[in-house]
Amino acid sequence: MDLGNICGLVRKTQASIVENRFLGKRIDDDGVRITMESALTARDRVGVQDFVLLENHTSEAAFIENLRKRFKENLIYTYIGSVLVSVNPYKDLEIYTKNHMERYRGINFYEVSPHIYAVSDNSYRSMRTERRDQCILISGESGAGKTEASKKILQYYAVTCPASDQVETVKDRLLQSNPVLEAFGNAKTLRNDNSSRFGKYMDIQFDFKGAPVGGHILNYLLEKSRVVHQNHGERNFHIFYQLIEGGEEDLLRRLGLERNPQQYQYLVKGNCPKVSSINDRSDWKVVRKALSVIGFSEDEVEELLNIIASVLHLGNIQYGGEDSGNAYITTDTQIKYLARLLGVDGLVLKEALTHKKIIAKGEELKSPLNLEQASSARDALSKAVYGRTFTWLVNKINVSLAYKDETYKNASVIGLLDIYGFEVFQHNSFEQFCINYCNEKLQQLFIELTLKSEQDEYEAEGITWEPVQYFNNKIICDLVEEKFKGIISILDEECLRPGDASDITFLEKLENTVGGHAHLTTHKLTDGKTRKVMGREEFRLLHYAGEVNYNVNGVLASSRPPCSSTSLARCSLFLLSLCLCLQAATQFKTSLAKLMEILMSKEPSYVRCIKPNDAKQAGRFDEVLIRHQVKYLGLMENLRVRRAGFAYRRHYETFLQRYKSLCPETWPSWQGKLADGVSTLVKHLGYKPEEYKLGRSKIFIRFPKTLFATEDALETRKHSLGERESHVSHAVVVQAWWKGILACRRARRRREAANTIRRFIKGFIYRHNERCPENEYFLDYVRYSFLMKLRRNLPKTVLDKSWPTPPTALIEASERLRKLYMQNMVWGYCKRINPEWKHQLEQKMVASEIFKNKKDNYPQSVPKLFVGTRLNGEEINPKVLQSLGSEKMKYAVPVTKYDRKGYKARPRQLLLTSNSAVIVEEAKLKQRIDYAALKGISVSSLSDGVFVLHVPTEDKKQKGDVVLQSDHIIETLTKVAICADKVNSININQGSITFTMGQGREGIIDFTSGSELLVAKAKNGHLSVTAPRLNSR
Repeated sequence: MDLGNICGLVRKTQASIVENRFLGKRIDDDGVRITMESALTARDRVGVQDFVLLENHTSEAAFIENLRKRFKENLIYTYIGSVLVSVNPYKDLEIYTKNHMERYRGINFYEVSPHIYAVSDNSYRSMRTERRDQCILISGESGAGKTEASKKILQYYAVTCPASDQVETVKDRLLQSNPVLEAFGNAKTLRNDNSSRFGKYMDIQFDFKGAPVGGHILNYLLEKSRVVHQNHGERNFHIFYQLIEGGEEDLLRRLGLERNPQQYQYLVKGNCPKVSSINDRSDWKVVRKALSVIGFSEDEVEELLNIIASVLHLGNIQYGGEDSGNAYITTDTQIKYLARLLGVDGLVLKEALTHKKIIAKGEELKSPLNLEQASSARDALSKAVYGRTFTWLVNKINVSLAYKDETYKNASVIGLLDIYGFEVFQHNSFEQFCINYCNEKLQQLFIELTLKSEQDEYEAEGITWEPVQYFNNKIICDLVEEKFKGIISILDEECLRPGDASDITFLEKLENTVGGHAHLTTHKLTDGKTRKVMGREEFRLLHYAGEVNYNVNGVLASSRPPCSSTSLARCSLFLLSLCLCLQAATQFKTSLAKLMEILMSKEPSYVRCIKPNDAKQAGRFDEVLIRHQVKYLGLMENLRVRRAGFAYRRHYETFLQRYKSLCPETWPSWQGKLADGVSTLVKHLGYKPEEYKLGRSKIFIRFPKTLFATEDALETRKHSLGERESHVSHAVVVQAWWKGILACRRARRRREAANTIRRFIKGFIYRHNERCPENEYFLDYVRYSFLMKLRRNLPKTVLDKSWPTPPTALIEASERLRKLYMQNMVWGYCKRINPEWKHQLEQKMVASEIFKNKKDNYPQSVPKLFVGTRLNGEEINPKVLQSLGSEKMKYAVPVTKYDRKGYKARPRQLLLTSNSAVIVEEAKLKQRIDYAALKGISVSSLSDGVFVLHVPTEDKKQKGDVVLQSDHIIETLTKVAICADKVNSININQGSITFTMGQGREGIIDFTSGSELLVAKAKNGHLSVTAPRLNSR
């Protein structure tokens, strides 16, 4: 390649580098990661990635048009601030691969295009960094993709979070809980072939490493009415069809079932036994395997299937009518199956299905049911049994997912709430009422938390908060849930009231109690125009999302407990655990209050799911349907609250890095404070004061048009920068060459580091093997590091016994080195000792040999040097020295002698010569004891200075043993032992010493511990010595 081609290639490379650097793009293995601002240049084609940046943010038409643009480009995700709006594409998009997961992992929320993974990762990182529990609220109507969104979040955590064997087990159980819950809680509807017919809140628990270690599920609003009735083209819950299609022949025979769903009344009403997109037989195998993974025993699975089969048999119970109008059961075969499957008495069950119990004035009365009442009772029992079976199933899954490690009780949590969105149908029942009440509460929570987060951010940045006007739907929530006069309280009263309470009496009481409320009306209370579109059995609520008419038919049956005490009297324990009766509305109200507490304690994120059409067709955008959902999801209200202040805010560093090329003072780099750089930049761009505010760390821009103008200016500037850079290509060539060298060096260091780590890991694995190529590097380093550590930590003195612990391979070598080093250190120490110090050490060695661990005051003598004599020449009488003659005196010390009679203390001097020990009284030699005649020396183990010199009794020159006391007992006896060569003749006694007093008499010295030293004659005639204890032994 010639120089011209090289320069051309460099210019192209330089232009690409400059463009990416100036536009703030992030480069990765998959290409350019487009930031939110970068996508603004294509906003005419693909819309804006954040609805907050819509210029006409109050226009619903502009909102929907932006959704349409993005949907046509397969961009199904859009933000409203931090809220993610998701449109179901009804086709597979290649945006959920592992590479996409890695692309969103650990990246700032706005650095990447909108995605469910961005919300998942943002919640995960917030949980890890801020140590605060998170929750992700997923809402939308059936078919909008809520279940798929929750699956994608779980899959993201399963792939990107740290893992271990225990964690993998928890991950498997979390993922396998989905097919089980879908089998028992999902069904085919007109809108969705796998529609969740219940609300689900799941807590995923993470340990301190960020690994998922447990979970917990709460379920809400199971559509129990589906058990007994389905609209045309819809099916019952999947599990019924899976059991019939996939169950083994023996299983079906035991359960009394046939492999034909058309045989069961609860499965034929929708006239849709088969669905092309569902394989019930294959799904049955998946569910059975999932139950095993989660931890269900065979007995529990058997009892669970007994309950499911019993629901089908309940549906096949037929009634006949007597002449009196009373109902009776005509299908005894079904009763036999039910009695066996449920573990109840057949006669009791039969009576419970044809009679009702009435308690009046303390008396219990049984009243027969007519055909209509009996059928309703049968269906109510079926719904209750299935509903509570589902609750039991969820509780069993929770036991399997429970976090069992007690070491870290306070696990961090991310919650997932997958629940119906606001629903309005032509016929709205009690279940729609509960669903919409739930959405009222969630909308109230959302607005409060959104406003709070906005206000907190403004206050943190030092920007004045301006109150936002919004519709506060607390008045609607109070209408539903207020004690004593709310709709639920009125419903409870009617359910519990004795007498003929009915749906109509409930409606009448509603009119009498809350008929004057501004958000409620009925056919009786409204004006003539409204009466034309309202039934006489309906009441209308004005919700935040619009007006909804609710039909009261079946409301009391839906809310009243279906199970009587008689029918439960002989049930199995398993069934008893399911049928705990409570008014449905009150139960849901209580559960919802607990859910609100849970959500309020966490940092929320929101995913709003939208269904683009009812035909489940890819690429079809039904504007009427979408406008309906935008309204009922409250998206325009969300956008209005978010846009009440500033539409756009970014950290100074991000804003300055992107737009610095637009101002000569900030280009090519700003060296001062970031806030000053941003202030300089916006002044150069001509921002008006009302268009922006500068906070402590962020810039706030009020109008999207201001940002769009800045982005368009950057697009123009990009081309001029490219032309200008062509004139400085030589500098860029040098810069690129030098950066290439630096990059190569970094890459080489990384490779070397990786190889070193790899060799260390392999060496550690083979460290116990014989030396081989796999472990030689590791072993050599271990030897080298030990020797270097030894070099830095060698003992400094001969008394220092410390020595670094060697690795296994160097134990023998280390011991040899230690011995050689100690020998060398001792040899060097000995060479440096002078004769005087050597003599001192020799005496100390003798003292140690005699007294160590035997005499109580020995430790106090160790640091004190022994002296040559305790008496100088002037203190010894010259006559004594003259009497000694040529004998050389080696040591002299003052002592106290105790007489043999009366033990009177006498001051004396003890002189040690070459041949004898001499006891002197002033100028007289009172007693001479030849070393050869010295039989031994006795001393106590206490801290006193009393000792006895034992002499032969047959020696007439000696008057008996000598009892002396010295203040330097250790030094004195060491000198005597050395001079007399009696090292082994010193006896250390405990308790007492017996000595000879002469003339065949013996004396005894008793030694005891006390607070101070005391020597005196005792009453028993013994010499008593009391000495303090100086050291504990």
